[in-house]
Amino acid sequence: MMQVIRTNSNNKDFQELVKNLDIELHLRYADEQLFYDQFNKIDAIKYVVIVYDQDKSVGCGAIKEYAEKTMEVKRMYVQLANRGKGIASMVLQELEKWAIELGYEKCVLETGKKQPEAIRLYEKNNFYLIPNYGQYELVESSVCFEKELRR
Repeated sequence: MMQVIRTNSNNKDFQELVKNLDIELHLRYADEQLFYDQFNKIDAIKYVVIVYDQDKSVGCGAIKEYAEKTMEVKRMYVQLANRGKGIASMVLQELEKWAIELGYEKCVLETGKKQPEAIRLYEKNNFYLIPNYGQYELVESSVCFEKELRR
């Protein structure tokens, strides 16, 4: 049975999942990933969601404030053996619910063009493509999305 929990970046299971995420991203993007690493620090992230299956952490995601009424989705990851089970959508839905509870009106996120499964996930969950924002504005390999949150 799957269980979704809310926590923060001090959670050891979250830290371990993020290590796996970083390994995968470095395999996909090689040296290009070094640019992104500076924006993916997890210390002091207050809003983290982890999905457990039989007490084993299998997926995670986080949100952090990007602007006054906007949260940014960060560190989305599902272990390879657990993909295709709807875990990433569970994480996203819980993050959106949490953002609404905190008074935010939309979420933004960045992913990479070499992650077509992530792009499909966000489109399936009603995120829409926007021009690259902030530090990703001139980055060719980035794809940015946004979603208005409904109360």
